[in-house]
Amino acid sequence: MRVPLSWLREYVDLPATETGRDVQAKLVSAGLEVETVERVGAGLTGPLVVGKVLTIEELTEFKKPIRFCTVDVGAANGTGEPQEIVCGARNFTEGDKVVVALPGAVLPGDFRIAERKTYGRMSRGMICSGDELGMGDDGSHGIIVLPPEHEVGIDATVLLELYDEVLDIAVTPDRGYCLSLRGIARETAIAYGLPLRDPALLDVPAPNAYGYPVAVADPIGCSRFTARTVVGLDPEARSPIWLQRRLQKAGMRPISLAVDVTNYVMLELGQPLHAYDRGRLDGPISVRRAEPGEKLTTLDGAVRVLDPEDLLITDNRGAIGLAGVMGGADTEIADAVTDPETGQTAGTTEVVIEAAHFDPIAIARTARRHKLSSEASRRFERGVDPLAAAAAAQRTVDLLVLLAGGTAEAGVTEVLAPSAPHTIALPADHPDKVAGMAYGRETVVRRLQEIGCAVTGQDDLLVTPPTWRPDLREPNDLAEEVIRLEGYENLPSTLPRPPAGRGLTERQRTHRRVGRALAGAGYVEALNYPFIGEQVLDQLDLPAGDPARRTVKLVNPLSDEEPALRTTLLPGLLTALRRNDGRGSHDLALFETGLVFTAAEEPGIAARLPVDRRPTDEEIARVNAVLPRQPRHAAVVLAGAREQAGWWGQGRPADWADAVEAARTVAREAGAELLVRQGQYGPWHPGRCAELVVVVDGEERVAGHAGELHPRVVKALHLPARTSAMELDLDLVEAASAGPVPAPRISSFPVATQDVALVVDTAVPAAEVERALHEGAGELLESLRLFDVFTGEQIGAGRKSLAYALRFRAADRTLTVEEATAARDAAVALAAERTGAVLRGA
Repeated sequence: MRVPLSWLREYVDLPATETGRDVQAKLVSAGLEVETVERVGAGLTGPLVVGKVLTIEELTEFKKPIRFCTVDVGAANGTGEPQEIVCGARNFTEGDKVVVALPGAVLPGDFRIAERKTYGRMSRGMICSGDELGMGDDGSHGIIVLPPEHEVGIDATVLLELYDEVLDIAVTPDRGYCLSLRGIARETAIAYGLPLRDPALLDVPAPNAYGYPVAVADPIGCSRFTARTVVGLDPEARSPIWLQRRLQKAGMRPISLAVDVTNYVMLELGQPLHAYDRGRLDGPISVRRAEPGEKLTTLDGAVRVLDPEDLLITDNRGAIGLAGVMGGADTEIADAVTDPETGQTAGTTEVVIEAAHFDPIAIARTARRHKLSSEASRRFERGVDPLAAAAAAQRTVDLLVLLAGGTAEAGVTEVLAPSAPHTIALPADHPDKVAGMAYGRETVVRRLQEIGCAVTGQDDLLVTPPTWRPDLREPNDLAEEVIRLEGYENLPSTLPRPPAGRGLTERQRTHRRVGRALAGAGYVEALNYPFIGEQVLDQLDLPAGDPARRTVKLVNPLSDEEPALRTTLLPGLLTALRRNDGRGSHDLALFETGLVFTAAEEPGIAARLPVDRRPTDEEIARVNAVLPRQPRHAAVVLAGAREQAGWWGQGRPADWADAVEAARTVAREAGAELLVRQGQYGPWHPGRCAELVVVVDGEERVAGHAGELHPRVVKALHLPARTSAMELDLDLVEAASAGPVPAPRISSFPVATQDVALVVDTAVPAAEVERALHEGAGELLESLRLFDVFTGEQIGAGRKSLAYALRFRAADRTLTVEEATAARDAAVALAAERTGAVLRGA
């Protein structure tokens, strides 16, 4: 909300020495977010005067149209002679009053005006446009043409109100009343302790039966509708300069007198209004919900297909406006048009003024549904004072009568839905308890009365909030008002003293160890939003009925394209990988640990827990029963080079084995044994996918998958070729843990190394052979490493040779050759029993 300081002074008698910065400090202290204070006219110095164009000579010998003008500026140039000025604009004629910058003037941007020869003529000044004076767009896109009544030679900086200060206030959603000069003036008056001249205190005639007929079919959507009629308007009447300048300073563009007046009153009182051309209305006005498939052409020229939840303004022909958002083109105020033959000007001469109060939720949903945010919808969805409608309509009528020569008809229409005032019971010491300091009853009552509340009672107050404050709903809202007006800076500053904790839980320690281990392995953590669109689950090739497809839908998502909570970490990580790859980072290794959300098979509704006591275990259990599962997962994605090439070697690309090793790293940090098997699931390549299994309570459970992504998934998500990924259920891995990882005991005795090459069928996974060797070798085995895989004619078709290096060591003695050999033979024997392995060459 842009608030000109000169306009604000009309309602509050601020000290003459107060600057915009001073007002900003006061409003910030009262809890408003004043982002900037703009000095309008900064860098502009005169002489800047009103001139009258006497003659115009067209210079045709140049590539673009140029005019040589003589302009009467009175005695402002010191001679009284006409001023000669070269100008390229064409939206003015002889006899027009214009704004002239004389030599010596400086315009915004340090543009200095001086006498100079141009286009073969001497130009002694400049005829100015609004943009050149920093006024903003006035709709003409050309020279400022002033009304003829202004005297030649007077100071144009005063006439155009070029010097001012404008406060730019970021109005939070709970303070909709501050989207008006009335609301800001009230806050300013309270901050300075000065009286307020409320612009809504007008004499309003009582409703009668002679007003324009209005019917409200949906009183919930429209609780109040006021209609007034003004006739006999001069279609050629223009908005006066003061009105145009106030709109421009407030960030709005002047359009026409009737529209400018409704915008001006909206800025002044906070009540959106709409003016209909009565000659274009067909019968009574009504308010109803849209019918399925109904259409409306709005003022922006767009044809909109309406939703049955949309609230409409209609007449006998159908929809004429999207209530609280934007009017329709069929009843738009007509521009003045002059007939060249008769010289008569035709345009709107009779208007019907609408001032209504609409349901904030209905307006907010309509504006978002049609992606049509307007100044009116911004105010309605934040809450508008319902009692301001009649005053706003009266103010609009008064201005149209004053500025356009109209006549107000005696008829006054007002349709009301019955309502009762909202009251709040407030203990007088409640703000003291919230703030931690003593205000006292007198201070609490005084502050609440200053914001417009009616207060009765002694120790227990009964507070009726004003109609312009729909955000005041409960005692804490009232306590906040007292605290902010007394000054947040006056609150005592005390450091909290929490009780000593018991440190991190084992689960938290595990998560941190996993993050540090992956970072140490060269992965970069990428934190992503927990929202996904369901189409990404199709792109990941997840089968129908997969638990990952049971998403939790958000009622009010941040983005309509991502309305669900994630059931897997891969979409966010793959999006981050694609984004970084597209920006030139091709060698990527990213990881994330975080919660995923799986909806229950039979969703329920959580009961609201009490706040006046601790919930019982049964109540908490009932709430937990309907919540989605929220396990913590760990995931990695890789693309490009895993090891860079250089003088040390040729490097290598990241592949499926790196993703599997990342899973092993996670399992090691959790103290769990991870079983790796060949698998097939969702986004992974069926021939390069590992199934990751853990044993929990004696039962094997699939904890995740790792490997190279399927080319179809890579293409659908626009990923680099051969992208690999891993995802693991960290909670499940932690459940398989044997407890805290014991520190290794380091033996000082020498190691005994034995190599063994085993021949198995090609279909036998190396991990199965490795697991059998581990178990068979016993506790003397220190480590086991696969260092060669061979296939060829020497070992036969359908067979492969796996060569392992086994390291044996004892903690208390040097192993003999016989002991190492016996351990090796036991390992080979168990591998032969379980996998059919035979020693190569045997």
